[in-house]
Amino acid sequence: MTYSGKRLYRSNTEKTIAGVLGGIAEYFDIDPTLVRLGYVLLSLFSAAFPGVLGYIIMWIVMPQNPDNGAYPNQPPRFQ
Repeated sequence: MTYSGKRLYRSNTEKTIAGVLGGIAEYFDIDPTLVRLGYVLLSLFSAAFPGVLGYIIMWIVMPQNPDNGAYPNQPPRFQ
């Protein structure tokens, strides 16, 4: 039995550090800037440590997107 639903991956195209927040934005089909802004605000209001720890855990747990994303010819931002 194969799963044909939507999967949560780290983004290949919308990445600043590891693509975690870009992947969340792609999953919910919203602007990555809004996700990043919300994440920063939430981290600041929770004394920053839980936000940083949560990001690192998501970085480890979330798999990299096996596709090239919506823009396959776009070069990666960081190499």
